[in-house]
Amino acid sequence: MINAIVMIHAESARIPETAQAVADIPGVSEVYSCAGDVDLIAVVRVRDHAQIAEVITGRINKVPGVTRTATHIAFQSFSSADVEAGFSLGE
Repeated sequence: MINAIVMIHAESARIPETAQAVADIPGVSEVYSCAGDVDLIAVVRVRDHAQIAEVITGRINKVPGVTRTATHIAFQSFSSADVEAGFSLGE
């Protein structure tokens, strides 16, 4: 499974509609509206790199209201349980 985090800049008047349209795309597991440098963050989970291109460049970038994206491919995931286990002293 390939995970990608997509930072999305959107037209401010269309953020809710843009977020819902992105969330409805197959391969997009979550979309967050947020404060900061970007308007939306989408989490994409697909089986291979060809699907990443299809979902992001073929679908997300074409959603009305999306003005720009930046994609970050995840290499490894960590959860709080993983971090705690890594620092455990074998107790």
